Formats: sequence, structure tokens, C-alpha cells
Amino acid sequence: MITVDAAKALAKRTLSPRRYEHTLNVRRLAVRLAKKNHADVEKAALAALLHDIAKEMPKDKMLQLFSDNAIIAGNIAQRPSPVWHGHAAAILAKTQLGVEDEEILNAIRCHTTGRRDMTVLDKIIYMADMASEERTYPEAEHLRARAIEDLDAAALEGLGMSIAWLKRDGKPVDAETLDAYASLRAQFLARK
Repeated sequence: MITVDAAKALAKRTLSPRRYEHTLNVRRLAVRLAKKNHADVEKAALAALLHDIAKEMPKDKMLQLFSDNAIIAGNIAQRPSPVWHGHAAAILAKTQLGVEDEEILNAIRCHTTGRRDMTVLDKIIYMADMASEERTYPEAEHLRARAIEDLDAAALEGLGMSIAWLKRDGKPVDAETLDAYASLRAQFLARK
């Protein structure tokens, strides 16, 4: 399996400077959240470094990757294209980088959508991506602080914001995001 150092070098080599900076910021926040939530720091760092490894891949190349790995890819090509890169990154991690740990692969795969019954690592990578240091949208700082305070509450709030923004802008909301929000909301309400 690829090491954290090798994943960092790969990200630097394959991503634009702006995307690489984002990736390093996601790693920093993911490690901080992993420590706070007693999660595996190494897994958080690796998932963070690989989460956007396919972000700048052309759509036709992603579609070819999905076709070449149809069993792993499932129906991703029929879903909104902004979520493709997470699935593509997970496929690359598994098929080319030797990542066999399903927890890491799932966190990479669902970093833009969330998923039903998100694990702690899923929430860490989702929130680290959404609220990384270079994010400048008005709610970013609040979400960073919220994630450090209460990861579950932050993930629920982040998913809700994402759904609201997509609807406001007339963009499709991925079904997995709706499932993630409903699942996390039910868990959160049961906890109270």
C-alpha cells in the first residue's frame, strides 16, 4: 500500500499548485480531527492526501476509468459529474496504489457526497475537505470550529448546507448526499 509520504509526493506531482495546497490543508485538518475523535491518524492522512487525486482528471478519462473498472465503479457515471472524482480517486487508490483498506477507500469515495451510516473517518475527510483552511465561503470558519467541537453535528450541518446550496443554484443533489443527511439526522436525533 502506498505510504503517506509517497501519497504526498504523488499529489505534488499530479495536482496543480492550488489543488495541492488544498490537499495539504485537508490533511492538516483531517489529522487534527482524527486526534480529537480518537481515529487512526495515518488513515486520515492517507485518505486526505488521496481524496482529490483524480480531481483534475478529464471527464473522458474518468469515464474510461469507470468503464475499465465497472464492478468497482457501479453506476457512478449516471450520477452528477461533480461527484465523479471521489469515486475515480478511490478506484485509482485501489487499482494503482495498493490501498486495500475499505475504510480509507470509502472515505475517499464519499468525500463530496457523504453516505448512509458514515464512519468517523468518512466524516473526518468530508469535513476536512469542506472546511479546509483555504476555503473562503462565509460558513467555512464556522464549520471548521464546529467540526473540532462536534464532528457529528458539523457533518450534519455541512451536508444540510451542501444540499441547500445545490438546490439554490439549481444543481442536482446526489441521492447519496440525501441518504447521508437523512441517516446522520436520524442518528443525531436518536442521540438527543
